[in-house]
Amino acid sequence: MDNLHKNGPRGPKPKRAFSRTNIIVYGSLMVVSVYYLLPLWVMVMTSLKGMPEIRMGNIFSPPMEITFEPWVKAWSQACTGINCDGLSRGFFNSVKILVPSVLLSIIVASVNGYALANWKFKGSNTFFTILILGAFVPYQIMIYPIVILLREIGLMGSLSGLVLVHTIFGMPILTLLFRNHFASVPEELFKAARVDGAGFWGIYFKVLLPMSLPIFVVAMILQVTGIWNDFLFGVIYTKPATYPMTVQLNNIVNSVQGVKEYNVNMAATLLTGLVPLFIYFVSGKLFVRGIAAGAVKG
Repeated sequence: MDNLHKNGPRGPKPKRAFSRTNIIVYGSLMVVSVYYLLPLWVMVMTSLKGMPEIRMGNIFSPPMEITFEPWVKAWSQACTGINCDGLSRGFFNSVKILVPSVLLSIIVASVNGYALANWKFKGSNTFFTILILGAFVPYQIMIYPIVILLREIGLMGSLSGLVLVHTIFGMPILTLLFRNHFASVPEELFKAARVDGAGFWGIYFKVLLPMSLPIFVVAMILQVTGIWNDFLFGVIYTKPATYPMTVQLNNIVNSVQGVKEYNVNMAATLLTGLVPLFIYFVSGKLFVRGIAAGAVKG
């Protein structure tokens, strides 16, 4: 007891809540957060104002009178060329592109990654190398060859052609993602499953799928973000009747006819970004789990 009083308490010294390091770290995070959230604030406030109030010039102030008319007009009334049906047509086109593209690319890439990680076959390393190279090929140099290919198979200008393009371009990086994840799964699980008589598909469906939900969510978020926000492929490989939402947004914002309606433009921009934001908010925790569970391990 005397020694305890003489030497004092042992263990690390408690950290102060308002230490210099904490103040610098949290202060920096707050400044960065404000920097990135300020444009979003301006967009939301502008989309809720009428044009007379916008012309007053204070873009940071909340609306004196909230109106949702710009949102209604952006969705169903704004003109994009000869059509005046807003973003609604582009939204449904984007959904028709997004759903099959995400499902096909994830299904094919997950099977590819599983085979490359656990079922070595002749030429598997060469096949994997080609896929990895495909993940880093710039999209721009492939535009014209893909135009020729889609024209020859009769899919140029159709939603099916754009689905095929997104599926193919999504497979290399997703295959790498799934291959790294499945390679991190203990080998004993596969040996035990094979001893029990499970084959290629038995192991895939009964062993890997139940334990791989986070990595599938990671792949889904990557594909949803990339496909939904795509403009280049949408404007090249489709036609006005099948333009996705991003192309419709560009046509609304860059329209030179009539008065520039900034509130409608801001509302249209926010509407276009709602789907990826919703996916992030719903599956954010699984996304973090997937990254931590081996999404970037190799």
